[in-house]
Amino acid sequence: EVQLVESGGGLVQPGGSLRLSCAASGFTFSNYAMTWVRQAPGKGLEWVSDISSGGGSRTYVDSVKGRFTISRDNFKNTLYLQMNSLKPEDTAVYYCAKYPSSYGSRGSRYDYRGQGTQVTVSS
Repeated sequence: EVQLVESGGGLVQPGGSLRLSCAASGFTFSNYAMTWVRQAPGKGLEWVSDISSGGGSRTYVDSVKGRFTISRDNFKNTLYLQMNSLKPEDTAVYYCAKYPSSYGSRGSRYDYRGQGTQVTVSS
């Protein structure tokens, strides 16, 4: 059974940092691209970032470029999202998700998604 469990969310002041983690199990993690998507209050899902199965290809939505970094540890079966210079508009539930292939597609056609972790950016 595929399981994706996010952690690391919380309340942070504007300009602060958080590191999200996603522990994966039930599949061969190193074979599949992964993604982070988010959902702000009252809005739809927004794609944030993709990483290829080997970690060599990373893409970001324009609004987080230069502030967020996606990474993965294929030995620990864990996906990460380092978020720096956080803004109130980054407030959302953040989900990690698995693609059925080795490369991502900017948030479309993922096949499994975790339960999410809340990130709130507020003073």
